[in-house]
Amino acid sequence: MTILILAEHDGSALQPAVLHTMTAAQKIGGDVHVLVVGANAGAAAKAAASIAGVTKVLYADAPHFASPTAENVAVAAVAVVKGGGYSHVLASATGFGKNVLPRIAALCDVAQISDIVAVEAPDTFVRPIYAGSVLATVRSADPIKVITVRATGFDAAQATGGNAEIVAAAQEPDTGLSRVTGQELSKSERPELTSARIVVSGGRGLGSAENFKLLEALAAKLNAAIGASRAAVDAGYVPNDYQVGQTGKIVAPDLYLAVGISGAIQHLAGMKDSKVIVAINKDAEAPIFQIADYGLVGDLFQIIPELTAAL
Repeated sequence: MTILILAEHDGSALQPAVLHTMTAAQKIGGDVHVLVVGANAGAAAKAAASIAGVTKVLYADAPHFASPTAENVAVAAVAVVKGGGYSHVLASATGFGKNVLPRIAALCDVAQISDIVAVEAPDTFVRPIYAGSVLATVRSADPIKVITVRATGFDAAQATGGNAEIVAAAQEPDTGLSRVTGQELSKSERPELTSARIVVSGGRGLGSAENFKLLEALAAKLNAAIGASRAAVDAGYVPNDYQVGQTGKIVAPDLYLAVGISGAIQHLAGMKDSKVIVAINKDAEAPIFQIADYGLVGDLFQIIPELTAAL
């Protein structure tokens, strides 16, 4: 039994979710190989080879992978999968994994298993359904298991200690089905939301984009990332990439501060695995208090400045 992990990277470094996916692969058992698809991404391939437990890294290097599209990456991955006799194909349940792996599953004529949070056996996995309110145990009889892994469900593997060989993968031609015409990357002085140890999130209760500056001051004291509920994003208080929840980003920091967030089930699905949850809301009956480790009922416009000053 051999497992292939499709690595997400920026050309020079692996994304942190790859290490969590590695832990899921180790729980399945067997040899673990990593596929790096890119152009001049040798540094990312070396980083993959250094992960403890990886036995081989396959590096697909071609000019049309400089701005890789899901169609091209999927075709390259399927060529490796079918040529290598892999039993499982894994990727993190990020935008990258959710974009590429369904295509791999379709090309392999198997059903994908999405967003797993636990491994019970090589063919049996646990995944959340109904916005995380129910956990479903799924058993697959497909010859190739194509799986996306929720990073918050698994600890990160050791990024160093491995010394896997790096071999060239066959270069598949450009499919010509799509191309990247431009990219716009958001920039922030705050830590990246999905990998931050502390997250401060605001909801509709903040009332305006201007009031989100209260959270920015608090986040600066804590070196925290800033998140938001869908209600705050839909109201235009903050950009879409701040959104935490079922249709946003899934986070599991050491500390999550929910400010002015009522706690709709869709939001809870994105942050309930946080180690410590602190809720600040003027409504004592808000659902967020049902999962909070610490709850403070009061006016956030008084509490947040006081907390920031105390820190």
